[in-house]
Amino acid sequence: MTLPTLFLSHGAPTLAITKTAASDFLQSLAGLFAKPKAILVVSAHWEEARPTVGLSTDTIHDFYGFPPALYQMTYPAPVATEVAVRVKALLRAADIPVGEDAQRGRDHGVWIPLKLAWPEGDVPVLQLSLIGGADPAVHYRIGQALKPLRDEGVLIIGSGSATHNLRARPTPEPQVWATAFAEWLDRTLVSGDDAALLDWRRSAPYAEINHPSAEHFDPIFVARGAAEGAPARKLHESWQFGSLSMSAYAFGA
Repeated sequence: MTLPTLFLSHGAPTLAITKTAASDFLQSLAGLFAKPKAILVVSAHWEEARPTVGLSTDTIHDFYGFPPALYQMTYPAPVATEVAVRVKALLRAADIPVGEDAQRGRDHGVWIPLKLAWPEGDVPVLQLSLIGGADPAVHYRIGQALKPLRDEGVLIIGSGSATHNLRARPTPEPQVWATAFAEWLDRTLVSGDDAALLDWRRSAPYAEINHPSAEHFDPIFVARGAAEGAPARKLHESWQFGSLSMSAYAFGA
């Protein structure tokens, strides 16, 4: 069983308690392919000096000023300990230093989309950190090293946001600068132009407006690298606040 890799836009934390087109999509996600043996998530909300596996089931509520119901939510799916061992071995074989954090739980970029897609929490989960400030090619290479996991029943998910400018004033319709970037991303992924994707700050329109910082875009490079050369398919498109794209993509089978 070869699984695809995914890039999911996880949006605002209220996605977990608000019915939207994006929450409906995530609730249908598990039905789109075979049930994975484990899920590996790279989230925008964890950056380290080197890729690091988190080994705690703790639910991290890394947000402020939201409804109380969100802070009562947990997602205690078991840790995919065997996958952690495999991830470390694959990265070391590719000469990529890797760390381990026994205390690190799951931030909302992990547990919110997973709680919608696999609410029972019966699939083991492992979170892997990004490298703070790393070049896109570095995260792409991490994905390439993890590619064998796809044939081992592990679903690799990059959880971030196709566009992410939280300072933009909410508008009823998507901003032109946001839709231009989203359309570029569609074209680039569907055409398989990974060179343009990796050079996104120069090749994409309004790159700096859509991603003033790169952490919400970086997970796409891991997901894409792990399915290098495989076709891309758009799974979902919707918007929040006129600037936050909720687009989702699958790469591969």
